[in-house]
Amino acid sequence: MKHTTNRKVVAVVIGTRPEAIKLSPVIQALRERADVFKVKLIVTAQHREMIDQVLPIFNIKPDFDLNVMKRDQNLHGLTASILTKIKEVFGVISPSIVLVQGDTTTTFASALAAFYDKIPVGHVEAGLRTHVRYYPFPEEMNRKLVSALATFHFAPTERAADALRKEGIDGRDIFVTGNTVVDALHQVVISNNKESRFPFLDGKDKIVLVTAHRRENLNGGLKLICQSIKDLLKIEQDAVVVFPLHLNPKVQQVVRKNLSNHKRVFLCEPLDYRSFISVMRRVQLILTDSGGIQEEAPSIGVPVVVLRNETERVEAIESGLVAIAGLDPKEIVEKSLQFLKKPPENVMNNSNPYGDGKASRRIVSILLKLANTGKLD
Repeated sequence: MKHTTNRKVVAVVIGTRPEAIKLSPVIQALRERADVFKVKLIVTAQHREMIDQVLPIFNIKPDFDLNVMKRDQNLHGLTASILTKIKEVFGVISPSIVLVQGDTTTTFASALAAFYDKIPVGHVEAGLRTHVRYYPFPEEMNRKLVSALATFHFAPTERAADALRKEGIDGRDIFVTGNTVVDALHQVVISNNKESRFPFLDGKDKIVLVTAHRRENLNGGLKLICQSIKDLLKIEQDAVVVFPLHLNPKVQQVVRKNLSNHKRVFLCEPLDYRSFISVMRRVQLILTDSGGIQEEAPSIGVPVVVLRNETERVEAIESGLVAIAGLDPKEIVEKSLQFLKKPPENVMNNSNPYGDGKASRRIVSILLKLANTGKLD
């Protein structure tokens, strides 16, 4: 493909594993239009090990690595570090637009830095809201702040777009694209082999996958989640639990203390994305406080019990594949038993509200139009 000399520099910023998963298909789609766009990937490494697992799957390497991760780093220091370091990169590459995704500290700090330099910001997965200030923390406020800073808003669903319009954002700057997580999921499922590290799962028909790591669940909530798992296994005598542990030492300490001696709970280190999807496809139920899993699991027909009091992924709840249980062990067990005893129909086979796997191409098509109309100059 012929490259022109006046290509638009698109700075894509990634800090965590979910951002890497959801922006990798966008980077791939941008690279297919190398006649118009020159992609520069900036990795903050807010989550070092977990982001390094993802990028090779999509054959992507960073152009700049800010390496901001420090042990026991607080939000104040992380924000300041990203803000300062990314400004230097912007000065080197002079981007026409900065693409950020979701709701992390990397997303917020990068959008703020771009705003300070008067660079347009494109926000992928814009418009998700719980409408509760501190839940999830700090993600809910990060989302709202990035929406105020962003120039273009790539909403995954009509509900998300409507939330942005209600906040006064010009509808001409809002584009409903679908969620790029479905694009990534399609790629991995197509190329996926059976995960062989868990032979003890063979022949099991009641496998529960658990993930938990949210900040708001660390102060007592995680212990309640562990209690819920033990209570569930008392009732479901033939069920087993797979629990990949987040690298956060606070998570590891609580979970290992409460569950390491249980014979039907299998604790393991974080799984790479391909392995995680492989395990996800084998289980009958997922308990999680994650946001992205609420999109991924229903997309392949696996029901989810959400270990949070609020969710910004309302579409999956409406489908019947996701239920909110909060942190009440009784409620968690009750919702889990409902799904295990009567698995819901996969209603998303024909109408997944999170998209059809073409969100990344839609985003690039929109960027092409913006470039052609001079809005990225």
